[in-house]
Amino acid sequence: MAHRLTTAMIFAAGRGERMRPLTDTRPKPLLEVGGKPLIVWQIERLAQAGITTIVINHAWLGEQIEQTLGDGARHGVRLLYSAEREALETAGGIAQARALLEQDGMPCVFAGVAGDVFCEFDYSRLHERAARMATAAEPGMHLVMVPNPPFHPKGDFVLDRAGALSLEGTARYTFGSIGIYDTRMFHTLAPGARRALTPYYRDTIRAGRATGELYEGLWENVGTPAQLHALDAMLREGGQGR
Repeated sequence: MAHRLTTAMIFAAGRGERMRPLTDTRPKPLLEVGGKPLIVWQIERLAQAGITTIVINHAWLGEQIEQTLGDGARHGVRLLYSAEREALETAGGIAQARALLEQDGMPCVFAGVAGDVFCEFDYSRLHERAARMATAAEPGMHLVMVPNPPFHPKGDFVLDRAGALSLEGTARYTFGSIGIYDTRMFHTLAPGARRALTPYYRDTIRAGRATGELYEGLWENVGTPAQLHALDAMLREGGQGR
């Protein structure tokens, strides 16, 4: 496996129910803030970090995503698409896209990010961790955690100062929908299977093969029209994220 992180997957297959009616005619990752679709902000930040290949899965109105983004040349990356008739959830989406993520069938460590999250995270911070994961005997994962937002006050997992994740404890943070994964973890999951990633998180943390880091910069899980409009106003007024 290549030791430098060069491949990413953007998860863009969700229906965006809470964002209706905006998502009745447009897929959620194409909703705009600060003059750009949410997913374009992610693509640009991944490209800045040296990511050269980005796989995007899609289901609801997915043809719009392909038509809007094209082959990625304008952003300096290669975009590949994994179409799903019905959303397969995150783990199922990875299994479906595994042939696109891997080169010549060789296992791959890749960054996985949500297409509807806006953040200023520097993805180049993940290169060193990806290199260590690529040489590990067993597949692991690395999760970027954020301070608990108002809508999720109890958090997801415990992160200690050494970067270890655990399921039980008090210093809990929220998973920021940014992670590094190893395709070896999904080799037994058949393409087309519908499977959430949550059990993989819990099993890997329980096995001691999951690490994490805390990101305290700008991060917005854009879930509702009100959140979308507030973020758009902030970007247009303050020019952040540019």
